[in-house]
Amino acid sequence: MEELTVGTRVDHPRYGEGIVSKNNLTAYEIFFERGGKIEITKRNTDLTVLEANTDAPKNSLSLKEIEKVMSYVLDKYGALNEVVPLGEKWEGGTMLLQPANPDLKPKEIPIETFFHKIVMLRDRLRVLEQNINSSTSLSDEEKVNIQQYITRSYGSLTTFNILFAEKEHYFVGAKTK
Repeated sequence: MEELTVGTRVDHPRYGEGIVSKNNLTAYEIFFERGGKIEITKRNTDLTVLEANTDAPKNSLSLKEIEKVMSYVLDKYGALNEVVPLGEKWEGGTMLLQPANPDLKPKEIPIETFFHKIVMLRDRLRVLEQNINSSTSLSDEEKVNIQQYITRSYGSLTTFNILFAEKEHYFVGAKTK
């Protein structure tokens, strides 16, 4: 159903005709002839629009508009985690860390768990990179110097590229000429 504006006339099978008085985030406040003031969720399919009020400005954002804005902001600040697929051959596998001392027990870790931690590390390095680049208190020279450490960190993590399904997700260190 299209977003209803204040002043829109509606019909409800139980409450009869009514007029939308408020358009909240998830519900409409409607004054009905037979029910008085009632709040009805926007997901309710019992409402029928009798006369849309096209002149009234919207007094709130729709849920879709809020989701769009939130996605933009979260993506801008690196808070959305990209879905990165694990290489097919590793799915369901385990990593075995075997101590040199035979008296100690080995540690078994599901590869998916380890992979998830590697991806989180990569995402956090990217956010750190964005924060450095957008910093107003660092000089360009300081930004470049700090950026070199991040690039070297990526280089140290290239060993784990074998876990990724797609090359576009690989860690890339400093390029040698």
